[in-house]
Amino acid sequence: MSYCTKQGHGKDKVMFLTKDELSSPSTIKLKEDEQFDTWEQHGLILPNGSINWDCPCLGGMASGPCGLVFRRAFTCFHSSDAKTKGSECLSDFGALHECFAKYPNLYGSKDKPSSTTDSTTSPTSVIANAFDSQT
Repeated sequence: MSYCTKQGHGKDKVMFLTKDELSSPSTIKLKEDEQFDTWEQHGLILPNGSINWDCPCLGGMASGPCGLVFRRAFTCFHSSDAKTKGSECLSDFGALHECFAKYPNLYGSKDKPSSTTDSTTSPTSVIANAFDSQT
């Protein structure tokens, strides 16, 4: 019977195997065999096709008071198969626009320019830059 112990507080494990266990093929999955390393840096779209919500290219838009609305609209656009990509997502983007309007100090406003929000971090430019980086 095999067993595994962790020595001290180190990162290594010591495994003890029987002769029979050593003679059979290994079932250990190496890091290279995994689809992708979750700690590795990726762009907007992960190797498995899902959206990387931690991507710095989103400028933190996936969190905050409009984070859920943003994720819904962004996911809709990403998975859109329409001839005009995202055309079926208009209601989601409308809800996102309404949410942005509720927080003008955080997301900026067309009526009153904010000195803390420049064009590189506005919600519209974040979305446009994120999509542009994938094309």
